[in-house]
Amino acid sequence: MGLTSETTVYVMAALAAVCVGLLVWSWPRFARQGLRQVFGRLLAIGTTQVVMIAAFACWLNSSYQFFGSWGELFGRVETAPVGVTQAGGGGTGPVNGVAVKGAPVQPAGDEQLSRVSGLPTGPAAVNGRVESVKVIGRRTGVVDPAFVYLPPQYFQKAYQRQRFPVIVALSGYPGSIFNLAQHLRVSQTAGELQKSGRMQPTVMVMIRPTIAPPRDTECVNVPGGPQTETFLAKDLPDALKSAYRVGHDASAWGVMGYSSGGSCALQLAMRDPHLYTTAAALSPDYRVKDDPTTGSLFGSGPDRTERMNGHDLMWRLKHLPVPQVSVLVAESKHGERGYPQTQAFIKAVKAPMRVASILPEHGSHNFPTWVQEMPPALTWMNQQLTFPQDVVPRHHKKGAVVADPPRHGPDPLRADGPEPTRTATTRR
Repeated sequence: MGLTSETTVYVMAALAAVCVGLLVWSWPRFARQGLRQVFGRLLAIGTTQVVMIAAFACWLNSSYQFFGSWGELFGRVETAPVGVTQAGGGGTGPVNGVAVKGAPVQPAGDEQLSRVSGLPTGPAAVNGRVESVKVIGRRTGVVDPAFVYLPPQYFQKAYQRQRFPVIVALSGYPGSIFNLAQHLRVSQTAGELQKSGRMQPTVMVMIRPTIAPPRDTECVNVPGGPQTETFLAKDLPDALKSAYRVGHDASAWGVMGYSSGGSCALQLAMRDPHLYTTAAALSPDYRVKDDPTTGSLFGSGPDRTERMNGHDLMWRLKHLPVPQVSVLVAESKHGERGYPQTQAFIKAVKAPMRVASILPEHGSHNFPTWVQEMPPALTWMNQQLTFPQDVVPRHHKKGAVVADPPRHGPDPLRADGPEPTRTATTRR
């Protein structure tokens, strides 16, 4: 039985009911005086409570997919197969699907995907498609599941030689790609915005930053440990570029997330603006620090303070050159505790960096709030990313490579809007 299967939930619920029934039936025997009876009562109550909590935890995990398997729950993480290298040159995968076996993007099971509601169905050229894949990091050896939403234009003949912008969506901790697809509705929202003309055709990649569950690595390259930043900043873009028709320049790449995934999005954009030029963070933190779920993220020794400062965004804005990126932050004025920190971050940003914000009056640190913030966040990100960025070369009969000239002027598919200012604010 899989950890997330309904069978596991039903079995645990039945076991909890049996334990309660046995406790009630046997209680008169334990009511007598004596040491054995006291220990019997404690054991019976403790066993029943543990089984009930386990049943509830299985139901909760099945609903929100915090851990996808028993192996993840107990810290056994899949590793990359030996000999896997990045596809290159003529080794790229098909233009309308994932790469062939041995490439850094490979097909994965659709058990989680089949449970997501509202995904596109029918002809891909009309409604788009969501694929379940696993991404294999060439540098890090990480194997991470992902959902990839491909817009209808990706499959249409008129766009067959064009590369599409990409938005990488990151889950919080200990979230999963199921949360991004089912509860945050990443692909559904993007599809609706694109159909209404408020968003250009964009590839949406849903992935979790928790590459070594159950440990929370907070998008940090842990000394001697998981290299999460390298995977998300290097391995993931390289893998996607090898398998899909996506932009090769940073101006076509954005990253977003909620909670710790939002913190990660800001970290990725600000630490290396040549990888992601746009980031949107829903309810983020602005400093990475150690806690019981992370363990020691920065190691020890004389470089520890420097590594910690490098992941403190307020420290970076004060002491380091400001990166040329555009970021959006979202935090509720009432109901979320991070509003003062968000205001301080907005005030600290200076040119050439640009910041926009979504600051609702009320909200909580939960999916209903983030779902409301998704449409304006994606619309804003859309205005920052370029499309079409470049074209896939075509070959003449004699082998000469010819590419279409770049498109000039406003793109009719792009939802153009005013240039964001440093304090531009979107309110709902």
